Amino acid sequence: MSDPVRTPTLLECCSAAAGLVHGMVRPRRPDERFLRSLTDAGLPTPRNTVRVTALPQAPRPVPTAMVVEGVFQPRRIRTALTTFVVQHPQATFLVDPSVCVDAETRAIGQLPAALRRIVRPPADTLPTIDALRRVPALPTPDFALPTHAHWDHVCGLLDLPGLPVHMHRPEHEWITAGAVAPAGGVRDSLLDRPIVEYELDGPPVLTFARSHDLFGDGSVVLVDLAGHTPGSVGVLAHTASGWVLLAGDAAWDALQVSEIRQKSAIPGRFVDADRDETFRTLHRLHVVRHTVRIVPTHDHSAAGHLAAGHPDAAEAVP
Repeated sequence: MSDPVRTPTLLECCSAAAGLVHGMVRPRRPDERFLRSLTDAGLPTPRNTVRVTALPQAPRPVPTAMVVEGVFQPRRIRTALTTFVVQHPQATFLVDPSVCVDAETRAIGQLPAALRRIVRPPADTLPTIDALRRVPALPTPDFALPTHAHWDHVCGLLDLPGLPVHMHRPEHEWITAGAVAPAGGVRDSLLDRPIVEYELDGPPVLTFARSHDLFGDGSVVLVDLAGHTPGSVGVLAHTASGWVLLAGDAAWDALQVSEIRQKSAIPGRFVDADRDETFRTLHRLHVVRHTVRIVPTHDHSAAGHLAAGHPDAAEAVP
């Protein structure tokens, strides 16, 4: 099935190219007033711990300045399409099932031409289904929970037919409404499967205004990371080695969080639904970066600490 998507106009492409150059020379400055206004509401009181595992994935080196606006050192950073497995006593679920078999035909080919070359992963990228098989000790997932609905966070569902998906209601509405999908969005992955919508109906957590306690025990709490998409969330998980925040695409690399630097205009302007709100979310992440381990989905180095067998992996209490 082919899912039509919105194609950027020539004017938008030219504007993004100009923005890329401008961002390299004069990156957007942090909003000091907004930083001072942020209040840390603290962490939940968890009654359980969970295990968080990053599935194996093939990274690719990319110029740092093409990911993090105005940053040139290190010259390159490693990005990847990572999927995470969260094991809770009540259920095991996938966060961001990223890649399907034959992604070129089933997902990337449906994207606007302006995005295909930029987002195309390396040939040795592992489909999520194959990455799961490489860690045989993991339980069979009970559901998936994408941080948002862009193709590289839901495409792997195409190889997991019938697996239920938990999705923030505004995000589900955003990706399914209208005659065409938003840029970066491919809707086929969500068809013909149970969709469990949820609301961020809980109190502030850390610097995030809204939350949702997934299991009701404070161990996995979804927090509001809107901006990249209208319903983007982060997955805040309590592990035996501390709190981990799976931050989706609120940032593409931890450097964005530490330096408060937005995504480079290409492809940032095409895929951030609200650049201003995305930038404010970076400020919120920056303030709590020493309280929780922030792991952007595409930051291969950050995710490496959660890889199966890594000595610093976030393990659950037996």
